[in-house]
Amino acid sequence: MADRSQSEPALVLFSERLTNSAAFGTLFREGMDLVEETAAYLDGEGRTDAKALERSVSLTYATESMRLTTRLMQLASWLLLHRAVKEGEMTLTQANREKTKVKLTAADPGPEDMIAKLPQQLQDLIARSMSLQTRVRRLDTTIHAPSAERAPIGNPLVPQLNRLKAAFEQ
Repeated sequence: MADRSQSEPALVLFSERLTNSAAFGTLFREGMDLVEETAAYLDGEGRTDAKALERSVSLTYATESMRLTTRLMQLASWLLLHRAVKEGEMTLTQANREKTKVKLTAADPGPEDMIAKLPQQLQDLIARSMSLQTRVRRLDTTIHAPSAERAPIGNPLVPQLNRLKAAFEQ
């Protein structure tokens, strides 16, 4: 009996296909749009909003806008890295090595009572960035989960037949 495992096609790993999915494309666009929207707000209307704040809240504004920017830059780095995988510019293994430089836990926001004192638009950007971060973390865990050792697929009777053969050859 011939072992069929040599002629069977290799398994397709779901994690390697996720970057080509519509879900990744949507996440990528949403992430990049959020980066642009945040930059526009902080460079424009956000400056006006910050000037109108009390001194203590102004310090919170500065801290939270820096945390927001840091969080979004880390998320954008992760998204761009995985887009490179999608485009064939690097392998998933290479991306896994490079992603160690990306901190998906970076810059969590401060206490909710302080966030509540910030302008509503900044609060919304922070909340959306946290939602994006949660989704990226989930996807990262799925994509980069260690693959389980897989037993070769073949005829499950071969081990039994080999034992019988060995028993009668004595």
